[in-house]
Amino acid sequence: MAGARNRPRPADTRGGEARRQPARWRGALAVLEEMRREPGATRAAVARRLGLGTGSATEITARLRDLALLAEEPAAAAGRGRPTTVLAPHPDGPVVIAVDLRQEDWRCAVAALDGKPEIVATGVHRSRDPEHVVGAVAGAVRRVHRRLGERVRAVSVAVAATVQRGRVVQSSVLGWDAVDLAALAVGPDVPLLLGNDATFAGLAEARHGVAAEAGTVLHVTVEVGVGGTLVAGGRPVDGATGAGGEFGHLPFGDPGLRCPCGARGCWELMVDGRAIARHLGDPPPRDPRTYAEHALARAPADPAVRTAVGRAATGLARGLAGLINALDPAVVTLGGLAEPLRAAAEPEFDAALAEGLMRFRRADPPPVVAAALGRDGALHGAVVTALDRFLTEEGLAAWAALRSPAR
Repeated sequence: MAGARNRPRPADTRGGEARRQPARWRGALAVLEEMRREPGATRAAVARRLGLGTGSATEITARLRDLALLAEEPAAAAGRGRPTTVLAPHPDGPVVIAVDLRQEDWRCAVAALDGKPEIVATGVHRSRDPEHVVGAVAGAVRRVHRRLGERVRAVSVAVAATVQRGRVVQSSVLGWDAVDLAALAVGPDVPLLLGNDATFAGLAEARHGVAAEAGTVLHVTVEVGVGGTLVAGGRPVDGATGAGGEFGHLPFGDPGLRCPCGARGCWELMVDGRAIARHLGDPPPRDPRTYAEHALARAPADPAVRTAVGRAATGLARGLAGLINALDPAVVTLGGLAEPLRAAAEPEFDAALAEGLMRFRRADPPPVVAAALGRDGALHGAVVTALDRFLTEEGLAAWAALRSPAR
């Protein structure tokens, strides 16, 4: 059994701008954050955005190159003038491991400092028994760690579950109660960060996706159930214990329906594939997501299915209106099946949203837009979270110590 030092930690999703850094690393961190924000940016463009002179930019990038934190590559020719370079992660530099643990499968990826995940292992759950699932994922994580060694600076896991104080406490879609994921840790000096998959997906959309310019973002996703988060200032508002954002379990639904979470009247029972099946008189589907996908495909040609989809879209819109009224977001992003559901029954969705909004909001409601990162949102969010943890004064100092010739 893993010791207390290997226990997962709550995901630290603070934005780079919110961290105050000592002067020694301030310029280096600013350059690395710019490389992360805009992979492939030229050194000159980064220097302009940061207000750095040529000498300062040269000194900082040389230092980062010596520490194997970035590399400089020739930029594509763009007419006359002095050739410049683009900033890229160093080929021997730090990386993070990101895991997306979903209802039916899992994916493991590696990302360098530009934040681009490269999937290196996948698996389908042969059994949803936690021991089998966690064992399979842990094996993949350990293999990556053996290959990359001390370059791995964090392991971040997006899981389809409620996460409280860095631990899985319940997953309706996986049929889990409390499950220990400490087996995914690779060592006492490499933090293991856990977060809800919808929260991570919303974080990714707010930081690098379709809502990157918005200050307050409401993200709602429909998979098996409904999840999401409110991101304010680049950081999810996840409550006192980290378990916030369980929008699907708001009592917006029929109190006569019992949710697998234990509560009655949960909103998600009015929205996902279970709702569509109920409206059609079908038994509860084993895989509500796949059932919903098939229903959306059939809806244009089948009036009964179209009506059932329209009722689910109405339920989605009414719940969104309540969240907009309560949380006042600048923009709403829709992930998973939420956008296809809206598109399949747009008149019903639009009418229900307008009817649910407070009168003063109807003239200027927040835009409701499709998430840009699709089913990769949670994986990108896991990478964002891991890099946030590494890109600190402490993280760079620890990396510099590893690179020291005297070590």
